[in-house]
Amino acid sequence: MSTPVPPRLQPLLAPDSPVQQLAARFVAAGHRVYLVGGTVRDALLGRDYEDLDLATDARPDAVEALVRGWADAVWLQGQRFGTVGCSRAGVTFEITTFRAEVYRPESRKPEVEYADDIETDLSRRDFTINAIALELPEPRLVDPFDGARDLVERRLRTPLAADISFLDDPLRMMRAARFICGLELAADPDILRAVEEHRHRLEIVSAERIRDELSKLLLLPDPSAGLYFLAQTRLSDEFLPELNNMSLEQDPIHRHKDVLSHTIAVVRNTEPRLVVRLAALFHDVGKPKTRSIGDGGVSFHHHEVVGARMTEERLRALRYPADLVEAVTKLVYLHLRIHTYAMGWTDAAVRRYVRDAGPLLDDLNHLQRCDCTTRNQQRARALARRMDELEARIAALREQEELDRIKPPLDGRQVMAYLGVGPSRVVGEALQMLLDERMELGPIDSADAYRRLDEWARSRGLEPAGERLGA
Repeated sequence: MSTPVPPRLQPLLAPDSPVQQLAARFVAAGHRVYLVGGTVRDALLGRDYEDLDLATDARPDAVEALVRGWADAVWLQGQRFGTVGCSRAGVTFEITTFRAEVYRPESRKPEVEYADDIETDLSRRDFTINAIALELPEPRLVDPFDGARDLVERRLRTPLAADISFLDDPLRMMRAARFICGLELAADPDILRAVEEHRHRLEIVSAERIRDELSKLLLLPDPSAGLYFLAQTRLSDEFLPELNNMSLEQDPIHRHKDVLSHTIAVVRNTEPRLVVRLAALFHDVGKPKTRSIGDGGVSFHHHEVVGARMTEERLRALRYPADLVEAVTKLVYLHLRIHTYAMGWTDAAVRRYVRDAGPLLDDLNHLQRCDCTTRNQQRARALARRMDELEARIAALREQEELDRIKPPLDGRQVMAYLGVGPSRVVGEALQMLLDERMELGPIDSADAYRRLDEWARSRGLEPAGERLGA
């Protein structure tokens, strides 16, 4: 008996579609083939899907033979794990032989064991919502673990006992956080218990896989529920111990808010771009180490300095790219700058702010806006006004001068010729003086720059040679 096809899959399963053509080839060769995993899940939810995952009883060599000559391209990097990839008419397929894989306690990779039926294959998948299959070419829904019902009831469960699932692949514990917030699901109590009990198994998972899963979580529209899941089960202690360290106890006298709750709120406020989401996650990471309580209340002096160092260390441990580590670390270091604006910034201070932020200026402004999570509307409006005024002043200065490319009015070659010296420390000091003058005064013409260089040199007992280049 055929199964009603979810509307999202109907165009995909037209008789002349690539997926049905491929399914017909498998059936003609005596094999069974199914759409599985996220493709079926997202179709049932009415969501868009990308690549197509297929499962079959055909062994990898047979799969390769069936797609050769039909597919536009074939790739075999995953063949030793039972997966053959191919594409046809712009549609990408990942075709995997039914598996009954088992992870050994000390291993990071599965020992691939093939199965002969779809039910066994589905039982080894991470969650019931991903253990749904659609047989082809005549559509028939195969859902032995009630994954479709779990989707309707917004529940996250594992096909087998959660202990078995997480011992098979510990990274599934992190994946649970992503599904909880990405699909707005509630974790089954068995999942919560198993994560708390087996979280130490994450130690066998590579830093790169953990990093990638964390990034996927952070790039969801609202990662809040997933971050709370990681903290409350203490799974984050295994790869991001700084997260729970921010769960500072609320001080009954000074009424200081929980830093973790604030941090997660800032992450939610930011745009889903990795550099700002990571900066939001780490921006207050230095507070626990700098927390002190005095007559003026709770303070975290220099937490941005401490936090920047901690951020760099953690992101490097998670194997994030060096340029991303540098950018996030800088944002953490600079994220408090706006709070000194109320003291009265000169144009020179605005120029230094732009220079220090560099290409991260827009990200820094965005992070500082999102860092305001106070319920005090008066304070929130005050911060918003400061940001608006600062951005307006930056825009005005950009119209007057090359604000984003501030440099000394003379270059090193001109300084050396005028001072009559070769490359040396004094040249660097002279260039720094000229840059400071440029930052303080705005654009300086060449004649004025040489005059200032002359005065600076004579004040240090130097007798300039006086050769002006390009004056």
